[in-house]
Amino acid sequence: MADQALESLADYHQFLATLLNRPGVIRSTISVWSTSPFTGVAEGEVLFAEGFRLRMREELDFDEHLISSYGYEVYRGAEKLYWYDDFPHPNDPTLAATHPHHKHTPPDIKRNRIPAPGISFTRPNLPQIIQELEEIMAAWNTGEA
Repeated sequence: MADQALESLADYHQFLATLLNRPGVIRSTISVWSTSPFTGVAEGEVLFAEGFRLRMREELDFDEHLISSYGYEVYRGAEKLYWYDDFPHPNDPTLAATHPHHKHTPPDIKRNRIPAPGISFTRPNLPQIIQELEEIMAAWNTGEA
């Protein structure tokens, strides 16, 4: 399903419904809507157990089968744990391997950026983002976080 997700609004909607139908998801407010015959937006939050949540926004180009822009933020309660974005930082050589994709992490979350392998414009990112969050939640529940 992920292979076809970026082909149409209906395909992306079905991809999200399937992806979010998992035990750890308490509720989702993600909406997907069309902005033109060939583009759309997916935006909202996914609430997980233990107060974890994912806020996301993607601008989708179904004609080109691309995510043209995105932002993913992960929280526990009110605390922002990390986020991914595609804002280019061409003068930061440490990000060159995955340019423009990167992750903001503590301690100085706004300025501390690391490469984001696996994040892409050409395939859905949410499976990777959710898997990472589920691993953090599992570590949290076993006291390893």
